[in-house]
Amino acid sequence: MKSYSLLLSFLFVVSVVFAQNSDEKPYMTKTFNASSVKNLNVRTSGGSINVAGQGGDAKVEVYIRANNWNGRSELSKEEIEDRLKEYELTVAMEGETLVCKSKRKNENDKWDWKQSLSISFKITVPEKTTTDLATSGGSIKLAKLSGTQNFSTSGGSLHLDDLSGMIKGRTSGGSIQLINCQDQLDLATSGGSIKAESCKGDIKLVTSGGSIHLDGLNGNVRATTSGGSIKGGDIKGELLASTSGGSIRLTGVAASLKASTSAGGIDAEIVALGKFLDLSTSAGGIHVQMPMNKGLDLDLRANRVNVGTLKNFDGTLEKDRVNGRLNGGGTLVTMRASSGSISVND
Repeated sequence: MKSYSLLLSFLFVVSVVFAQNSDEKPYMTKTFNASSVKNLNVRTSGGSINVAGQGGDAKVEVYIRANNWNGRSELSKEEIEDRLKEYELTVAMEGETLVCKSKRKNENDKWDWKQSLSISFKITVPEKTTTDLATSGGSIKLAKLSGTQNFSTSGGSLHLDDLSGMIKGRTSGGSIQLINCQDQLDLATSGGSIKAESCKGDIKLVTSGGSIHLDGLNGNVRATTSGGSIKGGDIKGELLASTSGGSIRLTGVAASLKASTSAGGIDAEIVALGKFLDLSTSAGGIHVQMPMNKGLDLDLRANRVNVGTLKNFDGTLEKDRVNGRLNGGGTLVTMRASSGSISVND
């Protein structure tokens, strides 16, 4: 009961903090001529970064609050200015680069964490802006940008919407969500889940500790997790999906597909075959719905293989193995279930 009460208290504090954030006013606001901004460089150690592309002047809003969980996040202007004496805060143009930085002046000195600050930036820039962003304590949100975007956080999530170009993002402790993004997408997290929706291009998604959800992707997709499941629907192009710790569930796949798991089953609905179909699991079964009316080279092996009645098949058809040509041969279909069964159109 005591631990439950503590949990409720913690959630109350968190809810208060977020309620305050929604009505929070910026400590500082600066505007810049949009035509002079080609690049954006942001560094902060305790806050979030929010960047959006739009027309009009470039604008930077700086939000400052106490960086602790004692239930009091808002500070008076006098308190902020007193604590800021220990920080370097920069919002300025350096050539064609808009620079927004905050850091402690003497990071090696002893420090009372209760006096630390969370300094966040909310920024609007032209849509064609190159960004280089980093925070060690907050989330990063990007929207409506094109070009090269490079960003990382050690303690927060990544939220990406309507980005195009060379996109590379990293987080060590949060989830990743991307929607309506395209071109070169390279996202990775060490401690959270990934959700990608309505994206296209070369897409690489990696997580060491969470699940992956894919919806409406088109392109060359690489999805890898060491600790969760993979689910997806409406995938076109090519998909390579692998997990060491969960199941794989896919629907509406019209793509070349290679999927593997070490600790779960595979359930796939293939509506149109690509150049290849390769499914493997070390600790589960494989269940597939797929078209069988075109030329296929079948190589299926498991404790038990069930493919029903095959017409126009030339090859070996046994209880634990199917190997041969269907309809004269064509697309290579490989399936392996080391300790389970394979079922096709059953």
